[in-house]
Amino acid sequence: TNEALLITIVVCGPPIILSMIVGLSISLFQAVTQLQEQTLTFVPKMVIIFGSLAALGPWLGGVMLTFAELCFERFPEVVF
Repeated sequence: TNEALLITIVVCGPPIILSMIVGLSISLFQAVTQLQEQTLTFVPKMVIIFGSLAALGPWLGGVMLTFAELCFERFPEVVF
């Protein structure tokens, strides 16, 4: 269970961190220019999230595959 939570944090971390950085920078831009457009924050965040998932997809998939193999290999130890 502990390793599953750690894997979840590792897999979800990069897109969330990038989204937070983009959101903060856009919020600062909106505060400085006094633009209050809702789509101005939504569209760049979606682009960054999908781009980061596309770029990091093979690595994230490898991490999840390794964890799944580990779970299936240790399953008999847990059951018996």
